[in-house]
Amino acid sequence: MILTEKDVAILDKFEFDVQPVGIKFLAERPDKMERLSESMALCEMLKKAQEGNAFFASQENHTCEAGPYVLGLADAPEPFVSGRFGAGLKIFEDARSASRLYHYIPRMNKGVAHHIAFCPLDKLPFDPDVLILLAKTSQTEILLRAMSYRTGKMWSSRYSAAIGCAWVFVYPYLTGELNYTITGLGHGMRRRKLFPEGQQLVSIPFDLLPSMLQTLQDMPWVLPAFKPDGTEFVKRLLMELGIAPISSLLKD
Repeated sequence: MILTEKDVAILDKFEFDVQPVGIKFLAERPDKMERLSESMALCEMLKKAQEGNAFFASQENHTCEAGPYVLGLADAPEPFVSGRFGAGLKIFEDARSASRLYHYIPRMNKGVAHHIAFCPLDKLPFDPDVLILLAKTSQTEILLRAMSYRTGKMWSSRYSAAIGCAWVFVYPYLTGELNYTITGLGHGMRRRKLFPEGQQLVSIPFDLLPSMLQTLQDMPWVLPAFKPDGTEFVKRLLMELGIAPISSLLKD
Protein backbone atom coordinates (compact mmCIF):
# COMPACT_ATOMS: atom_id res chain seq x y z
CA MET A 1 0.00 0.00 0.00
CA ILE A 2 1.39 3.41 -1.01
CA LEU A 3 0.61 6.01 1.62
CA THR A 4 -0.96 9.31 0.59
CA GLU A 5 -0.88 12.72 2.23
CA LYS A 6 -4.41 12.04 3.46
CA ASP A 7 -3.30 8.79 5.11
CA VAL A 8 -0.58 10.43 7.21
CA ALA A 9 -2.53 13.63 7.99
CA ILE A 10 -3.74 12.08 11.26
CA LEU A 11 -0.17 12.36 12.60
CA ASP A 12 -0.46 16.16 12.53
CA LYS A 13 -2.86 15.84 15.45
CA PHE A 14 0.07 14.82 17.68
CA GLU A 15 1.82 18.17 17.18
CA PHE A 16 5.23 16.54 17.50
CA ASP A 17 8.09 18.88 18.43
CA VAL A 18 10.01 17.60 15.40
CA GLN A 19 8.76 16.12 12.16
CA PRO A 20 8.55 12.32 11.92
CA VAL A 21 11.13 10.99 9.47
CA GLY A 22 10.58 8.38 6.79
CA ILE A 23 13.50 6.23 5.73
CA LYS A 24 13.91 3.95 2.76
CA PHE A 25 16.53 1.30 2.06
CA LEU A 26 17.64 1.37 -1.57
CA ALA A 27 19.65 -1.05 -3.66
CA GLU A 28 19.95 1.57 -6.42
CA ARG A 29 20.83 5.25 -6.13
CA PRO A 30 17.63 7.37 -6.15
CA ASP A 31 17.11 9.76 -9.07
CA LYS A 32 15.23 12.62 -7.44
CA MET A 33 17.06 13.10 -4.14
CA GLU A 34 20.28 14.88 -3.31
CA ARG A 35 23.08 12.92 -1.76
CA LEU A 36 24.22 13.99 1.70
CA SER A 37 27.11 16.43 1.27
CA GLU A 38 28.64 15.65 4.68
CA SER A 39 29.87 12.58 6.51
CA MET A 40 28.38 11.56 9.86
CA ALA A 41 27.06 8.66 11.92
CA LEU A 42 23.79 6.97 10.97
CA CYS A 43 22.07 8.30 14.10
CA GLU A 44 23.26 11.82 13.23
CA MET A 45 21.59 11.45 9.83
CA LEU A 46 18.27 10.94 11.60
CA LYS A 47 18.82 14.15 13.55
CA LYS A 48 19.64 16.04 10.34
CA ALA A 49 16.42 14.82 8.73
CA GLN A 50 14.42 15.84 11.81
CA GLU A 51 15.74 19.35 11.22
CA GLY A 52 13.93 19.43 7.86
CA ASN A 53 16.49 18.00 5.45
CA ALA A 54 15.76 15.37 2.79
CA PHE A 55 18.69 13.38 1.39
CA PHE A 56 20.17 9.97 0.78
CA ALA A 57 23.44 8.58 2.09
CA SER A 58 25.85 5.98 0.77
CA GLN A 59 28.62 4.01 2.45
CA GLU A 60 31.16 6.80 2.06
CA ASN A 61 28.93 9.18 4.06
CA HIS A 62 29.27 7.12 7.24
CA THR A 63 31.79 8.04 9.94
CA CYS A 64 30.71 5.40 12.47
CA GLU A 65 31.38 1.73 11.77
CA ALA A 66 28.02 0.74 13.25
CA GLY A 67 26.00 2.20 10.35
CA PRO A 68 27.65 0.31 7.48
CA TYR A 69 27.68 -2.84 9.63
CA VAL A 70 23.94 -2.92 10.40
CA LEU A 71 23.07 -1.90 6.83
CA GLY A 72 25.07 -4.84 5.46
CA LEU A 73 27.57 -2.60 3.70
CA ALA A 74 30.69 -3.74 5.56
CA ASP A 75 31.86 -6.22 8.14
CA ALA A 76 32.89 -4.95 11.55
CA PRO A 77 36.63 -4.80 12.29
CA GLU A 78 37.97 -7.72 14.34
CA PRO A 79 38.50 -5.63 17.52
CA PHE A 80 34.80 -4.81 17.44
CA VAL A 81 33.55 -8.36 16.87
CA SER A 82 35.95 -9.83 19.41
CA GLY A 83 34.62 -7.39 21.99
CA ARG A 84 37.93 -5.69 22.68
CA PHE A 85 36.62 -2.31 21.53
CA GLY A 86 33.41 -2.48 23.60
CA ALA A 87 35.38 -3.54 26.65
CA GLY A 88 37.90 -0.78 26.02
CA LEU A 89 35.07 1.76 26.02
CA LYS A 90 33.99 0.35 29.40
CA ILE A 91 30.51 -0.34 28.07
CA PHE A 92 31.00 -4.00 29.01
CA GLU A 93 33.09 -5.65 31.68
CA ASP A 94 35.29 -7.62 29.30
CA ALA A 95 35.65 -8.73 25.70
CA ARG A 96 33.56 -11.88 26.08
CA SER A 97 30.60 -9.79 27.25
CA ALA A 98 31.02 -7.21 24.51
CA SER A 99 31.34 -9.83 21.76
CA ARG A 100 27.85 -11.14 22.53
CA LEU A 101 26.48 -7.98 20.95
CA TYR A 102 27.44 -9.25 17.50
CA HIS A 103 25.50 -12.47 17.97
CA TYR A 104 22.11 -10.79 18.31
CA ILE A 105 22.33 -7.36 16.66
CA PRO A 106 19.84 -7.21 13.73
CA ARG A 107 21.64 -6.65 10.45
CA MET A 108 20.63 -6.27 6.78
CA ASN A 109 21.78 -8.74 4.19
CA LYS A 110 24.39 -7.44 1.79
CA GLY A 111 22.85 -5.75 -1.27
CA VAL A 112 19.59 -4.58 0.31
CA ALA A 113 20.69 -1.10 1.38
CA HIS A 114 23.50 0.31 -0.72
CA HIS A 115 21.84 3.65 0.00
CA ILE A 116 19.48 4.92 2.69
CA ALA A 117 17.11 7.83 2.10
CA PHE A 118 15.82 10.18 4.80
CA CYS A 119 12.95 12.63 4.53
CA PRO A 120 10.74 14.58 6.96
CA LEU A 121 7.11 13.53 6.81
CA ASP A 122 5.91 16.81 5.29
CA LYS A 123 8.27 16.39 2.31
CA LEU A 124 8.02 12.64 1.88
CA PRO A 125 8.37 11.62 -1.82
CA PHE A 126 8.39 7.86 -1.16
CA ASP A 127 6.51 5.18 0.73
CA PRO A 128 8.74 4.75 3.81
CA ASP A 129 10.18 1.40 4.85
CA VAL A 130 10.30 2.67 8.44
CA LEU A 131 8.73 5.79 9.94
CA ILE A 132 10.66 7.11 12.95
CA LEU A 133 8.99 9.44 15.43
CA LEU A 134 10.48 11.31 18.37
CA ALA A 135 7.65 11.39 20.90
CA LYS A 136 6.85 12.36 24.45
CA THR A 137 5.52 9.62 26.71
CA SER A 138 1.90 10.74 26.38
CA GLN A 139 2.24 10.60 22.58
CA THR A 140 4.00 7.25 22.67
CA GLU A 141 1.18 5.78 24.76
CA ILE A 142 -1.28 6.63 21.99
CA LEU A 143 0.99 5.18 19.30
CA LEU A 144 1.53 1.94 21.19
CA ARG A 145 -2.18 1.62 21.90
CA ALA A 146 -2.87 2.09 18.19
CA MET A 147 -0.56 -0.84 17.52
CA SER A 148 -2.34 -3.14 19.98
CA TYR A 149 -5.91 -1.74 19.86
CA ARG A 150 -7.25 -4.32 17.39
CA THR A 151 -4.74 -7.11 17.89
CA GLY A 152 -4.05 -7.15 21.62
CA LYS A 153 -0.35 -7.50 20.85
CA MET A 154 2.16 -7.03 23.64
CA TRP A 155 4.21 -3.84 23.77
CA SER A 156 7.87 -4.73 23.48
CA SER A 157 11.02 -2.61 23.38
CA ARG A 158 14.38 -3.97 22.20
CA TYR A 159 17.66 -2.15 22.57
CA SER A 160 21.28 -2.70 23.51
CA ALA A 161 24.07 -0.86 25.28
CA ALA A 162 25.78 -0.14 21.97
CA ILE A 163 24.91 -0.13 18.24
CA GLY A 164 21.48 1.25 19.12
CA CYS A 165 20.91 2.28 15.49
CA ALA A 166 20.27 -1.37 14.64
CA TRP A 167 17.12 -1.37 16.75
CA VAL A 168 15.85 1.99 15.47
CA PHE A 169 16.45 1.42 11.75
CA VAL A 170 16.90 -2.27 10.99
CA TYR A 171 14.94 -4.33 13.51
CA PRO A 172 11.46 -2.98 12.56
CA TYR A 173 12.19 -3.50 8.86
CA LEU A 174 13.35 -7.09 9.31
CA THR A 175 10.66 -8.19 11.74
CA GLY A 176 7.60 -6.09 10.93
CA GLU A 177 7.43 -5.18 14.62
CA LEU A 178 7.11 -1.68 16.06
CA ASN A 179 10.06 -0.86 18.30
CA TYR A 180 10.69 1.99 20.71
CA THR A 181 13.52 3.10 22.95
CA ILE A 182 13.99 5.82 25.54
CA THR A 183 16.32 8.61 24.46
CA GLY A 184 19.42 8.92 26.60
CA LEU A 185 20.10 5.17 26.55
CA GLY A 186 22.79 3.52 24.45
CA HIS A 187 26.38 4.59 24.00
CA GLY A 188 26.54 6.32 20.62
CA MET A 189 23.42 8.46 20.70
CA ARG A 190 24.03 9.44 24.31
CA ARG A 191 27.65 10.37 23.62
CA ARG A 192 26.61 12.56 20.68
CA LYS A 193 23.78 14.20 22.67
CA LEU A 194 21.44 14.01 19.67
CA PHE A 195 18.01 13.86 21.30
CA PRO A 196 16.40 15.27 24.46
CA GLU A 197 16.52 12.67 27.22
CA GLY A 198 13.45 10.86 28.48
CA GLN A 199 11.49 10.83 25.21
CA GLN A 200 10.96 7.88 22.90
CA LEU A 201 12.15 7.03 19.43
CA VAL A 202 9.31 5.02 17.92
CA SER A 203 10.02 3.07 14.74
CA ILE A 204 7.05 1.78 12.70
CA PRO A 205 7.66 -0.63 9.78
CA PHE A 206 5.95 -0.26 6.41
CA ASP A 207 3.61 -3.24 6.81
CA LEU A 208 2.29 -2.06 10.16
CA LEU A 209 1.99 1.64 9.36
CA PRO A 210 -1.27 1.64 7.29
CA SER A 211 -3.26 -0.23 9.94
CA MET A 212 -1.92 2.00 12.70
CA LEU A 213 -2.84 5.15 10.80
CA GLN A 214 -6.37 3.84 10.31
CA THR A 215 -6.64 2.82 13.95
CA LEU A 216 -5.55 6.29 15.06
CA GLN A 217 -8.58 7.64 13.23
CA ASP A 218 -10.96 5.14 14.82
CA MET A 219 -9.89 4.70 18.44
CA PRO A 220 -10.28 7.15 21.34
CA TRP A 221 -7.05 9.04 21.97
CA VAL A 222 -7.94 9.93 25.55
CA LEU A 223 -9.36 6.96 27.43
CA PRO A 224 -12.50 7.51 29.53
CA ALA A 225 -10.66 6.53 32.70
CA PHE A 226 -8.06 9.24 32.04
CA LYS A 227 -10.65 12.03 32.01
CA PRO A 228 -11.58 14.13 35.09
CA ASP A 229 -14.55 11.86 35.87
CA GLY A 230 -12.49 8.73 35.21
CA THR A 231 -12.97 7.25 38.67
CA GLU A 232 -16.74 7.47 38.37
CA PHE A 233 -16.59 5.99 34.88
CA VAL A 234 -14.68 2.96 36.17
CA LYS A 235 -17.14 2.57 39.04
CA ARG A 236 -20.15 2.64 36.72
CA LEU A 237 -18.54 0.14 34.36
CA LEU A 238 -17.80 -2.29 37.18
CA MET A 239 -21.36 -2.06 38.41
CA GLU A 240 -22.71 -2.61 34.89
CA LEU A 241 -20.63 -5.78 34.73
CA GLY A 242 -21.94 -6.98 38.06
CA ILE A 243 -18.66 -6.42 39.91
CA ALA A 244 -18.68 -4.70 43.27
CA PRO A 245 -16.15 -1.84 43.09
CA ILE A 246 -13.15 -2.22 45.39
CA SER A 247 -12.44 1.04 47.14
CA SER A 248 -8.67 0.81 46.55
CA LEU A 249 -9.26 0.31 42.85
CA LEU A 250 -11.17 3.58 42.60
CA LYS A 251 -8.22 5.50 44.01
CA ASP A 252 -5.92 4.49 41.14
